[in-house]
Formats: sequence, structure tokens, C-alpha cells
Amino acid sequence: MTVEDVPVVDRPATAAPGTGQAMTETLEDYTLRFAPRSYRRWTSGVVGASALGGIAYMADFSIGAGIGLTHGTANALLAILVAAAVIFVTGFPLAYYGARYNIDLDLITRGSGFGYYGSVLTSVIFASFTFIFFATEGSIMAQGLRFALGVPLWLGYLVSTVVIIPMVIYGMKALAKLQSWTNPLWLTLMVVPLAFLVLKDPDSVRRWLTYEGSAGSGVSTAAVMLGAGVCLSLMGQIGEQIDYLRFMPPKTESNKRSWWASVVLAGPGWVLFGALKQAIGVFMAVYILGAVGSAAAVEPIEQFTGVFRQMMPSWMIVPLALMLVVLSQVKINVTNAYSGSLAWTNSFTRVTRRYPGRLVFVLINLSFSLILMEADMFSFLNNVLSFYSNCAIAWVVTVATDIGVNKYLLKLSPQRPEFRRGMLYAVNPVGVVSFLASSVVSIYIYFGLFGTTLQPYSPLAAIVIAAVLTPLLAIVTRGRFYLRRTDDGIDEPLLDGDGNPNAARFECQVCGQTYERPDVLASAAGGIICSLCLSTDRTGLHVLPVQSV
Repeated sequence: MTVEDVPVVDRPATAAPGTGQAMTETLEDYTLRFAPRSYRRWTSGVVGASALGGIAYMADFSIGAGIGLTHGTANALLAILVAAAVIFVTGFPLAYYGARYNIDLDLITRGSGFGYYGSVLTSVIFASFTFIFFATEGSIMAQGLRFALGVPLWLGYLVSTVVIIPMVIYGMKALAKLQSWTNPLWLTLMVVPLAFLVLKDPDSVRRWLTYEGSAGSGVSTAAVMLGAGVCLSLMGQIGEQIDYLRFMPPKTESNKRSWWASVVLAGPGWVLFGALKQAIGVFMAVYILGAVGSAAAVEPIEQFTGVFRQMMPSWMIVPLALMLVVLSQVKINVTNAYSGSLAWTNSFTRVTRRYPGRLVFVLINLSFSLILMEADMFSFLNNVLSFYSNCAIAWVVTVATDIGVNKYLLKLSPQRPEFRRGMLYAVNPVGVVSFLASSVVSIYIYFGLFGTTLQPYSPLAAIVIAAVLTPLLAIVTRGRFYLRRTDDGIDEPLLDGDGNPNAARFECQVCGQTYERPDVLASAAGGIICSLCLSTDRTGLHVLPVQSV
């Protein structure tokens, strides 16, 4: 079938109910689909800066402080470095695919070993990441409101949740402006006080480096791995970075340097900034430990108040510390709410073939977050993150291994990403089995079911199992469960001469809108259909049959 042969027809009786609503809402943020070139008008630098604005969260300071106070500075810094190295290496192929092919991490996961329905598992994992970290940041903001204004914690939790709703409903355009405009102020409030403190009290660096923690056991492999397990819970952050990077402009000869710089820094490079904040969290906790005690030393509002007290009049301390905490919470939680709504919408639409609208899942995600905050999740934050990190590691390492090894080394997984219904098998055992085995075994290890000696090494087990099983299963299955079809019924190539997604436009016979080439395929009922209308087709009449060998 050629482009000229495709008939354009009126919406048939078999059109999916609610398709018009889906089409209207996704024109803003392309919730469940490829982000077209016609929408991606930002430069590489703007997209990169917006993505980095999303890592302004304060949880890094609490994570670093918690690890440092327990295991000492040396173990904490080694744990942070180990986790950062793993996150960078595994995040690179994911960020590249998101930016190059303009799809989010769920769409990448579908064609990287999981299948069309198999990636629902990882969408739920990612959605959990967003509301766990929303609750973490919301708790930090509530602590700031209580410290500065005397607001009860329960009310602070509610305020920190409700204030995000109007900011997140407008999608990427609003988020890009918010992040870009607030980055300079956030950096100033963050960097200047710390630089002043080190210059004023150089001995604080020595006290920080020699602090041995409450355990006081010196450098220990077990302590390093326990700390790294907490830090590795942040692996899911690459999904939020990709929610920005999918709007990168096409990579060309003229912009390739800025394109690569933005992808690397705002993709896996986020962890460089995150690791620095964790190390600073250890430093500030050690610095103010004697003044506020170990319990409060992990709270960012206490940390920055202690630092500000050394450099400015007393009347400025609390307002500036509160401004920093609130600004950081807003910057990251608009991203948490946005990304979480995408993940829930993706899962719900595929399973039910109904699209209720992204705003519904913004509210659902925030409700989960509020419940966690009211349950005082912050008091046992490191335990929650240590448990959760096993699932996040299993997912990210599986997808990264499929891209790096199965696609480029073994060539058993198709290099060109595929996410459309009917083109993929429902479930691909390569990714699903690897992910489940890695998650289950590492969680068993974490809870000590294989003995206390192995218990600290659950993150390492998750990495090794996923990295080994993913290529092994691809070899055993000979890559048979990746693609249900290789021909989508349209002769126009998916990629242009530069390897970027083809910008040629086609009209969907169901919703009547035009979409770019990667987002459409032939309908079994005749004509062309877009990927979202196909996802919501409850009759199955538009789904192409299995391609004969």
C-alpha cells in the first residue's frame, strides 16, 4: 500500500468511544504517543535546561544526610559514587532513545523487551516512583511551613499537594517556562550560602570528611552497598528526564554538539547534580548535628537554616530557607505529578482501551501522595527507598541492557523503536521475565531470606540478574517475541535521511486529525489510523493481523 493508495474516510461506526476526547487532550502534551516535529519548537538548550530544572528536589539532601549520619562520610561518599556510576551508564541509552525518537520511557520499554501489554508492569513502577517522591518533597515543604509559619503538618501536606494542581494541568509548555524562569533563583539560594560557609569555616570540611557515623565501623563494603541501595532508588528519575527530552528537536549536522550536550547533561547527567546534592546533604547534616540532633539534621529546612544562620541577619534566615524549600518542592513536584499522570494514563488506556483524560490521573497520583504524607512516610524514607530501589533497578537495567546489548551487539532486538498496538506482541518474555526475576530475587535478599550476609547486596543482585538474563533470554528465544509485524502497511519510511522520525503527515480515519509518520499505521479495516485511536479500539477491527513469515 502506498501513500497515494490510502483512502481517507469518514469516522466509521467502529471508532473507539471517547476517541475525540483523547485526540483533543493529547494535542497539548502527547500523553500516549510520539511527540511530532511540528510541536517540538524548542532548542536543545531550552529542553535541556527545563529537564535539569526538574531535579531541584530536596530529597537528595535528606538521602545523603541519612546515609552519612548512619554509615559515616567515607561510606556515604563511596555509596553515592557507586550509585551515580550505575545510574549514568544505564540512563544513557534510555535518554538517547527518548531524545532521538521522541518517545517517553514507557513507549521505549514496550519495544525493548516487554511487549505492548508487558510494559504495563513498569508503568506502574514508574507511577509509584512519582508519587513516592512527590510525597517526599511534599513532606519537606510541610516541614518548612511548620518551621517558618507554624502550619500543622497535616495541613502542610494538603497545601503542598493542592498548590501543584493548577501548575501541572497545562503540560510541557507551562513546565518549560516554570523551570527556565526559576532555575537562576534556585541556584543562587543553593550555591552562595554553601560557598560562604566553606570559606568562613574551612575546618568544617575536615570534620565532614572524618565523621564516622552512628555505626562508627570505618569503611565497609556492606555499608557502601546499603547506602548505594538507597541512592539507586532514584534510577526511575531518568523517566522524568525523558518526559522532557522527548521534545528535543531533530538531531542534524548543524546542532549535533548542542544536541548531544543537552541529552547527556539532562539525561544521565542529572545524576551528577544529584550526587553532588547528596554529598552536600551529608556535609550539612554533619555541620549542624550538634545543634539540632540527628533526627532534625536530615530535614532540609533545618539544614539550610543552620547554614543561612552563619551569613545573614536573623530576620532573613527563615524566609529565605522557606523560599528555597518551597521553590524546590514546586519545581520537582510539577514534574512528579505530570510524569505520574502520563504513566497511569498509559497503563489504564492499554488495559481498558478507554481514555478518561490525563487530568483524572493527576488527581489520582496526588491522592496517593497525600496518603503517604499523612502516614508520615518521611520518618522511614530510607527504608521505603531501599525496598523500592530493587524494582526500579530491575526495570531500568533490563531496558538499558536490551538497548545496548540486544539491539546493538547481538542484533536480536530491532534497533528502531516500536510502540504501536498490533506491531508488538502482547508480552515479550525477554524483558518481563528478566524484570520479574531481578525484582523478586533482590527483594528476597533485601528482606534477609538468603541470610544476613547477602542482605546489603540486594541492589547488586538486581543489577547482575537483569543484565545477565536479558541477553540470555533474547538468545534463547532468538528474538521471536519482539515484533508481531515488521510491515505497518505504509510504504513511507519511518525515519528520514538523517535518521530522525519522518515528519510526513497522514490523516487518521477515526479522529480525522493528521499525525506524523511514526504515529500512524494502516488499519485492518482500510485506511490509516493513529496509534492512540488504535489503542482505544475496543472492537479490534483496526488491528493488523500477525504477519506471515
